[in-house]
Amino acid sequence: MIIKKFIPVALSLLVTGCAGMKMPDLSSMFTPAPEKPTMPTPKVAKAWLDDYEPKVREAVKGSKFEVERQGAVLVVTAPVDSSFNPDRPSMLMPSSLGPITRVAKLLETDPDMAVLVLGHADSTGKLELNRTLSQERARAFTSIFRMSGLRSDRLMVKGMGPDMPRAANDSVAGRALNRRVEMVLTAKETMAALVAKYNQPITPENVQVVAKTTPTTPAKP
Repeated sequence: MIIKKFIPVALSLLVTGCAGMKMPDLSSMFTPAPEKPTMPTPKVAKAWLDDYEPKVREAVKGSKFEVERQGAVLVVTAPVDSSFNPDRPSMLMPSSLGPITRVAKLLETDPDMAVLVLGHADSTGKLELNRTLSQERARAFTSIFRMSGLRSDRLMVKGMGPDMPRAANDSVAGRALNRRVEMVLTAKETMAALVAKYNQPITPENVQVVAKTTPTTPAKP
């Protein structure tokens, strides 16, 4: 008899307890697909470009480095012929250490900025050798950034080989323009989108040949 009276009471307590329990949110059990990285809006990009461009131009003043806005990024281009030792193709010339170091220090003091260093080559010689050499030259730049204190989460490197020329490779001047290292400055939060862009397969649609004037300094053939 006692047992019969106890069972309804126990069931009542059990139901009451379950009603008061907080059930887990099932949506939290599934990891959402990562959002596609995006570049900043034109307004946001213009704001930081307006702030950074004069600083970067001052950092490379007196060198043969070029500074150019390209969409939402700031690109500092170093010509290979005046930046690397002709006898040791992946060794930086002393004259190029200063501007690279100043750009690196500028970024190191701002935790919201990042840089992607791209090495480029012309189309002469074997393709794989050109890819390797462009990677080694880009790494020579990143070594300066690391010595200046820039952490790896804000520093990426990629050797593009001859895949993204600035000019046609059918002349000495054109090949000289194509041999270059680019420091692509961007906001840290958009670094993933920038890297994704350069990791896309190279097609005629995303290779842009930019017409440039003939360089005034002698270029090697």
